[in-house]
Amino acid sequence: MAATNKKAVRKAKKGERIRQVAAIPFQLNERGDIEVMLVTSRTTRRFIVPKGWPMKGKSGRKAAAIEAQEEAGVLGRTLKQPAGTYSYWKRLANRFVRVDVIVYLLEVTEELADWQEARRRQRAWLTPAEAAMLIDEPDLSTLVKTLKLPDPEPVDQE
Repeated sequence: MAATNKKAVRKAKKGERIRQVAAIPFQLNERGDIEVMLVTSRTTRRFIVPKGWPMKGKSGRKAAAIEAQEEAGVLGRTLKQPAGTYSYWKRLANRFVRVDVIVYLLEVTEELADWQEARRRQRAWLTPAEAAMLIDEPDLSTLVKTLKLPDPEPVDQE
């Protein structure tokens, strides 16, 4: 996906808030504790979660899953309800714009050995507390640190 979405830049120039979607890839370790995957950004090499622009014709959670595959090389099941939101300042060519991000949890079922952005990013499995310490965006850091998995939905017994 393009690093900068032209439609989003036009909206930002008009002073409108722009949106992105993100995934927090997660798995349960052998003790049943949650681990999350972070990836490095391409330019500043800071640890972030996979994120990108909404995709025409795709739901937010589907777009988040696609970003997770492209940026982190993971496949899995995206939970229906967003885990939360955060905002950050995105660096454009000659300005910064405020971006609101809707975050979805992605339960990882497969970790690819080779993926689209493998040569441009590093990935790491961390505890939520460790991940939160590495994330620069305060709202995202708090979201990751306090991450709770939703209770499983009941299965009909009919």
